[in-house]
Amino acid sequence: MGKKMFNVILPRFGVTTTYVDGTDIENFERAVLPNTTVIYLETPNSWDYAIQDLKAVAELAKAENIITICDNSFCTPIYQRPIELGIDLSLQSATKYIGGHSDVVAGVLSGSKQMMTKIFNSEYLNIGSGISPFNAWLLIRGLRTLPMRLEHITKTTWKVIEFLKQHPKVEEVLFPFDENFPQYDLAKQQMSGACGLLSFYIKANNIDEVESFCESLQHIMMAVSWGGHESLIIPKCAGIKREQFNAANKDHRMMRLYVGLEEAEYLIGDLDKALG
Repeated sequence: MGKKMFNVILPRFGVTTTYVDGTDIENFERAVLPNTTVIYLETPNSWDYAIQDLKAVAELAKAENIITICDNSFCTPIYQRPIELGIDLSLQSATKYIGGHSDVVAGVLSGSKQMMTKIFNSEYLNIGSGISPFNAWLLIRGLRTLPMRLEHITKTTWKVIEFLKQHPKVEEVLFPFDENFPQYDLAKQQMSGACGLLSFYIKANNIDEVESFCESLQHIMMAVSWGGHESLIIPKCAGIKREQFNAANKDHRMMRLYVGLEEAEYLIGDLDKALG
């Protein structure tokens, strides 16, 4: 949805977008143009968990009088606080961890009182996207259990990761707090936790083997969202045509797994049976 906003909707208003590899601050420095007004971040992102150095980006942006916005949905405000690191606006999909029960669609935007007042009086009141009272109540309900849910999900996630890393049909696991993760040091520096979203590559020779694995799961459902009570999985190759599948391309064998509130043994048993 983000790319549609940047590639389709904003160009109608004369807004152009430059994409960069956010893992290197020098890429941001080279991409800044005289008319750059906003740097939009997502850290970690939700497939390979690439991380941007929030402090470094914030310092660069302030020197250039550029507003920074960070999608913080992966970590939630409990595990990462972008504003404390210098970012101007922090947003999160409240549909995910904050709601926590897969029954509400909402979002949260946070910033300085001055910025929030300006956005509220202008864009917010004119777009007409105000949350309904019932959905607001659902989010309050979710907030009451958020710390406990994240604690349980985090413990379960580590057990699932340990299982996947030793399984002969799993090639690699991606998780920001895993010591083998390329940006592990930066993750530990600006995040206090990493919740329940991870990716892994299965060993498969063709798309049929990928389908067989996914369809053999009895308890983990296939869906693109995350952050609710149920565990979910989605293969990255779901976004390509069958004839485009290439086993040599690791991304075509990538699975994104969300670990929900079920017990670790329940999920590991399901994965073990499906992997065969």
